[in-house]
Amino acid sequence: MTAPQPYVLYELADGIATLTLNLPAKLNPIARELQIELRDTLERIRDDRAVRAVILTGAGKAFCVGADLSAMTPAEEGKSLGDQTAEWMQSLSNPLIETLRTLPVPVVAAVNGAAAGAGVGLALAADVTIAARSAYFYLPFLPKLGIVPDLGCTWAIPRRAGKARAMGMALLDERLSAGRAVQWGLIWACADDEQLLEEARVVAQRLARLPAHAVVEAREAFEAAERHTLAEQLHYESERQRELIDRPSFREGVSAFLQKRAPTFPGR
Repeated sequence: MTAPQPYVLYELADGIATLTLNLPAKLNPIARELQIELRDTLERIRDDRAVRAVILTGAGKAFCVGADLSAMTPAEEGKSLGDQTAEWMQSLSNPLIETLRTLPVPVVAAVNGAAAGAGVGLALAADVTIAARSAYFYLPFLPKLGIVPDLGCTWAIPRRAGKARAMGMALLDERLSAGRAVQWGLIWACADDEQLLEEARVVAQRLARLPAHAVVEAREAFEAAERHTLAEQLHYESERQRELIDRPSFREGVSAFLQKRAPTFPGR
């Protein structure tokens, strides 16, 4: 009897964990089983100190096309479909995005094709997002279904690209090309399709050489800035320097600078 294919492929090489969404025949919808397997894999990565960075990508032609509408079954007795969906999101989908955003290692999303619906939220939950030139980002929620963007889209897009562009993406039913996504600041870069994974590996290798706490500090600093006044953020920065300057990574960085060599930081 043939073993079932995993919903998420996992490969670890040189400290880089590559996670590949593996429902290519359906363009990698964010099925419940895929979400469970992806979150379980991320939790293992959290505890595996051999992992220094993560690449998240999709198998086949698409990155992730969001919910599998054909698989949305009638609600359990006594619950509406809306009730059931909200409960699934609150117990599974939302914690998945939070897990991805709080990993102690940097995450690179390599968007190899369409990122639609919830797939956009998944792609933008990464610390660095790179897309193939043929890829695009698309929010069909309101124009096609009358529902709001989810999996963090309404949080991530205005923070990256601004509210005006977020509103346009949400309402105008247009695909946003990878090239324009770079111009808007929605993603870091785009690459030729055949070079995408290699470019993602190069970026992940660079991130893996950072001080182990660097990604967590960067996330927290920029998120603090969203809620702080300038004076409050200046104080925040000085308080973080109070702690971080006394850590070994700072001493190693200064030594490397003075010795004109690349710093070597220990793992987490």
